[in-house]
Amino acid sequence: MWAKSMEFECQHLSKAYQTRNSVVPALEDVTFSVREQEFVCIVGPSGCGKTTLLKLIAGLLQPTSGRIVFGAGRANDRPQSALVFQEHGLFPWMTVLDNVAFGLEMRGVAREERRRRAQAFVERVGLAHFAESLPHELSVGMRQRAGIARAFVADTPVLLMDEPFGSLDAQIRRVLQQELLRLWKEHRKLVIYVTHDIEEAVLLGDRVLVMTGRPSSIREEISIPLSRPRGLSTRAQPEAKEIRRHIWKLLGDEVKRSLWISG
Repeated sequence: MWAKSMEFECQHLSKAYQTRNSVVPALEDVTFSVREQEFVCIVGPSGCGKTTLLKLIAGLLQPTSGRIVFGAGRANDRPQSALVFQEHGLFPWMTVLDNVAFGLEMRGVAREERRRRAQAFVERVGLAHFAESLPHELSVGMRQRAGIARAFVADTPVLLMDEPFGSLDAQIRRVLQQELLRLWKEHRKLVIYVTHDIEEAVLLGDRVLVMTGRPSSIREEISIPLSRPRGLSTRAQPEAKEIRRHIWKLLGDEVKRSLWISG
């Protein structure tokens, strides 16, 4: 079991994709650091490289240049991380309980122990009566809750989330946002959360990294001084409104340009 989260630093990351006829730059000179147990949200227009950045952090892609340094200067000592995507990624042939326990199974945890630990998280996200159900028997929101439970029960120090609630309606999204914050408060993982939703980023994050440009880079890092716990009333606070206004000002012109270009 991991004792605590790990801090890391992205140093001058760039990423370009090779196509048949050209090289397409996605990220350019991305530099930022993340502290232990911090909840950091990344926002930016569609196609700006947010998912590419998340995959670089996870080790699923390698940067064209630059590096990611984990912990106390260890460039190649990447901690294990759990990923949660919008499509939730449950195995359709496994029950909810077995899906949640999958990460522990991959680490060699004995069946009885991993199912016991998975059951606790299944109950925490309100799926106790569906533990033996298959994913197709669940609603979209319930499947997303199972994906979150799987990420937390894996007990990795870093949790990477790529627009996990993007396909959900507003009511279910708010419920899952609160569940995520509750689990994060109790387990204090380092969370990197990619979203296109400015309001969601301000509600969840300790900081918001705003990405703009093509190729993209970090335009600004914004600290969120709002007290926790946060909920519906947080959205109406003047400080929250001002932060959202500022982020939209950073993004607005670029979003409008992309609409004109695509039109």
